[in-house]
Amino acid sequence: MKKNPIVLPSDPGDPEDGAVTQEGMERGQRARLIRMTRTGLGLTQAEFAERFRVPVGTLRDWEQARATPPDFAIAYVRVIRQFPDIVAKAVA
Repeated sequence: MKKNPIVLPSDPGDPEDGAVTQEGMERGQRARLIRMTRTGLGLTQAEFAERFRVPVGTLRDWEQARATPPDFAIAYVRVIRQFPDIVAKAVA
């Protein structure tokens, strides 16, 4: 028996599609927030990672939804989104 119910069933007509759990949906939304914040600032992954002191490999894993960013990281990204220059100055 599965621990998590399937939120979005797979499309039987698409061989590359898979069912998505609630955890998978949340991980995808977190990945999107991070990616949209970075691209909205016009930064590459390497530039964002250096500017905001996030390991580039960790950032890549979060953006590609291979790993789930913890709540504190999401809060940090939300602050970066609103005040990028202040955050960059604070961590310099």
